[in-house]
Amino acid sequence: MTAATQGLPAEDTATSLPRLLPRDGQRPENWHAHTARHGRLPYRDRRGDLIGDLTVAGLTGRGGAAFPVHRKLSAVLDAAAKRRRAPIVIANGAESEPASEKDATLLWLAPHLVLDGLQLAAEAVGADQAILYTHVDRRNDVGRRLRQAIAERVAVGADRVAVQLAEAPPRFLSGQETALVSHLAGGPAIPTFMPPRITERGLLGAPTLVQNAETLAHVALIARHGPRWFRQVGTAAEPGSMLCTIRRADGAPRVVEVPLGMPLKALLSDVRADQAVLIGGYHGSWLPATEAVRLTLDNQSLAAAGARVGAGILLTPPPDRCALIETAAVVRYLALESAGQCGPCLNGLPRMAAALTEIAVGRQRGQTQADVERWAGLVTGRGACHHPDGTARFVRSALIAFAAEVSRHQRGQCTGTSKRPFLPIPHGSARTEEDWM
Repeated sequence: MTAATQGLPAEDTATSLPRLLPRDGQRPENWHAHTARHGRLPYRDRRGDLIGDLTVAGLTGRGGAAFPVHRKLSAVLDAAAKRRRAPIVIANGAESEPASEKDATLLWLAPHLVLDGLQLAAEAVGADQAILYTHVDRRNDVGRRLRQAIAERVAVGADRVAVQLAEAPPRFLSGQETALVSHLAGGPAIPTFMPPRITERGLLGAPTLVQNAETLAHVALIARHGPRWFRQVGTAAEPGSMLCTIRRADGAPRVVEVPLGMPLKALLSDVRADQAVLIGGYHGSWLPATEAVRLTLDNQSLAAAGARVGAGILLTPPPDRCALIETAAVVRYLALESAGQCGPCLNGLPRMAAALTEIAVGRQRGQTQADVERWAGLVTGRGACHHPDGTARFVRSALIAFAAEVSRHQRGQCTGTSKRPFLPIPHGSARTEEDWM
């Protein structure tokens, strides 16, 4: 994992970045380094008090949905009061999007900032249980690092609510909040139908708050510095900074912290006019580079192009790869990673994947592309979760961005000269339909 700051100033001012990651971007912060930089936890000693600051700050979730954080906390607090039951808070570090590295990097380099946010969220809603849910990457020994961080906090009595470390299964949907709750309750890590919402009745039947790891790190900073400080970067509608994963031609991910509203041209300085950019990951959108460089990194700007910030992924395949073939491989992965419990996933996604493969290998029939577009429309808005919607968005954008490549494949031609895969697909992921469950 590597982190960078894009040459942004390192002075300790309100507008300097990084806010979340260590200044050098490489050395993990232990408890001593963390408190030297950020100070001790600013407990409020009053339930709900922090929610007002989060409302003014305008913090939205950094896991992809960009839902206002104060509204989710308020919903859990209200449900707990009505039911007279203590809620449960969960830090969601299950970064199941294969193209993203931001949460893993944050948990590796600055775990205490996430754990601070988890404690403050627990205090804000009156929770008596706190869980950190993440993939345990044995190559980097993330589990050991997080257990060490939790032990450091226990040794100094920093936490008022004990934190349990829970391992997420290596599946694409394991970070979806209802799938997360199902898994922690002993069931399969697949989304469940609502209502009730988990903010009302979640893990063990208690009101449950699930917040992305980066989101909680921002909560910890807002609690220390206030909403005005938070708003000194970003835009009026979408304030603050966020972590982005940028993958360029060499394929190596770089995690950078940037202000929302930053011109994409500054983040894609070496992209060629004839290339395409994937924004938001495998539930995101492909955009021609010529269009992407005119936009800024915020949902208000990207919406005009049919895209969203999502989890902050910017990816550009190298010129020697066929992005159409790469997309087809990812769509097959997404189809096989579905929960297989509703019609759009069970029937629609495999059909879309097979048809897109036909197009990619130059064997499409006269109706193949029309079928893909029709199925994409049929699955949207009809699933148990947003997996079909995100996959359909990814497919539709590819057919538009790579229209010229589709025509070449119809003629038996291809711009790709390398067969080495570029878009990351996890090892050990589902390979056949029987692997769905």
